[in-house]
Amino acid sequence: MEGPDKKTEVVLLACGSFNPITNMHLRLFELAKDYFNETGKYKVIKGIISPVGDAYKKKGLISANHRVAMAKLATKNSDWVEVDDWESSQSEWLETLKVLRYHHQKFLSPVPTNSLQNALPLTKPGRKRKQEPNRHDPIKKKNQSPDIKSVPQVKLLCGSDMLESFGVPNLWKLEDITEIVENHGLVCISRAGNSVQKFIYESDILWRHKNNIHLVEEWITNDISSTKIRRALRRGQSVRYLVPDVVREYIEKHNLYSPESEDRNAGVVLAPLQKHASDSKN
Repeated sequence: MEGPDKKTEVVLLACGSFNPITNMHLRLFELAKDYFNETGKYKVIKGIISPVGDAYKKKGLISANHRVAMAKLATKNSDWVEVDDWESSQSEWLETLKVLRYHHQKFLSPVPTNSLQNALPLTKPGRKRKQEPNRHDPIKKKNQSPDIKSVPQVKLLCGSDMLESFGVPNLWKLEDITEIVENHGLVCISRAGNSVQKFIYESDILWRHKNNIHLVEEWITNDISSTKIRRALRRGQSVRYLVPDVVREYIEKHNLYSPESEDRNAGVVLAPLQKHASDSKN
């Protein structure tokens, strides 16, 4: 089981607004899976889409219920990518790190839970955990060992825009960035010739953990974005072939995107900026 040829199992977690989910979001998973499989060292076993909750307060962010429903429709024919609504169902905005911890904990624990208490820092997520001193149940060590070894690595899947957002003041906590790249790892999809490598070079934190940041070049360029989709919908233009047909039909059925919906949360400070700015004052 643990021979030299055994591949490391990987779960790809994508967090974001998905407002709405597009074909590009789905392509990120396929590009990352191809990249890992081609290394011969990893095996991607699952992809998870985790839409952000309404408390994120992003301008134009429609209800999480609709965003989750569209994401589920978009992935219903996938045999490995699924949607998880735990993050979106929380009453308060959650840091991405807590979402990563939560999903890793689900693989560690045989009993499913929706508790935030399990979103705790882990020593070496995705790898065999070291036994902590003064832990209880020493008799169970041997029995637990096979399960611990089989825990997959949960890596954050993102585009270059999310990676570069690490440089936006008060958007991310430095300790969160450190734990994400050190204990979990990043998979960043970027266009050929993008400046992501330069951004990593200019960041001491990212440079220190660059071996745990997987850069995947997107050679078949795809410039679809949720922002452009919403703009086209507001103007009554077609978005066919930019989003899955089932998503397009859902948007039309519920008349989701309009000038009014785009003004939602207008003038409201983004949740992480509110939180981290207030934390820095205390």
